[in-house]
Amino acid sequence: MTNYFCTLFDSGYLIKGMTMMESLVQWCPDAHVFVLCMDEKTREILTASKRPYITCIALADLETPELLEAKKARGVAEYCWTLSPCLPSFVLEHHPEIDFITYLDSDLLFYSSIQPIFDEIGNNSIAIIEHRFAPRLKDREVNGRFCVEWVSFRRDEEGMRCLNRWREQCIEWCYYRLEDGKMGDQKYLDEWPDLYPNCHIIEHPGAGIAPWNYEKLHFSQDASGRIEVEGAPLIFYHFHQFQLLTNGLFDRLSAFYTAVCEEPAAVYKAYERALMRALKGIRTISPGFSDGLRPFFMVMARRWVQRHVPLSLKRFLHHFIRY
Repeated sequence: MTNYFCTLFDSGYLIKGMTMMESLVQWCPDAHVFVLCMDEKTREILTASKRPYITCIALADLETPELLEAKKARGVAEYCWTLSPCLPSFVLEHHPEIDFITYLDSDLLFYSSIQPIFDEIGNNSIAIIEHRFAPRLKDREVNGRFCVEWVSFRRDEEGMRCLNRWREQCIEWCYYRLEDGKMGDQKYLDEWPDLYPNCHIIEHPGAGIAPWNYEKLHFSQDASGRIEVEGAPLIFYHFHQFQLLTNGLFDRLSAFYTAVCEEPAAVYKAYERALMRALKGIRTISPGFSDGLRPFFMVMARRWVQRHVPLSLKRFLHHFIRY
């Protein structure tokens, strides 16, 4: 049985998106991914890659008049968040054979079988995952208890009711600010466990590991080199802040995280190797491809902004920074 997923990105995230999908298929061979291509270059390269597990969706095919109207007042990241529920809704509408679909962020990497997550979800209509913030970051939960990195919907009454409501909410309001109990696309999820009896919160300790929670966890490797978290296999990690640089190096994280606890090196080294494999594959199609590779000085400047610029100004600047 095919497991269906969807994600979205532009050419600036193409290296990460390809890396995510290739790791997904490695650990879930029956996966099929619908990719909302946010620009034409992404669609051309993905089509030329001839990956049988990828179906490209052009942005123009998904955009409705109401989405185009919302787009006028939203930054790039905000519009992508707006599309988070629109994409699985579009796929289910156009593919009646699909009973269950999972939205994934494009900056993930899978490290082991995802079957334990599906086993845990069972027959539930909806599946979401908490940020699981480290204690010192617990106050960030005000922006959303759950992370829109893995969100699953079943084609049943409850699953579709939830997805349709989320889509309507995000089209109406989806901005990078905390306002009236809303924040981007993610704060809406806070109410789901209370509204939907068949909404499952993923509990596997190896799922949803990220910079905001790794400092409270113990990482190890077994005899075969498999990475474990709290004694369980690491399933997927979310590479928030990670940057590829034009000089062939990487910028993993800001000091906000690493000054407290160094990042799990084995996790990041595996990601860096996977990114370089994906870039090599992309360059066989598009020689010299460099989208998403950031100049060293620009990344350092951004790190300075993260540490020293007031949050209100950062939110304003976010409208002009690629997601």
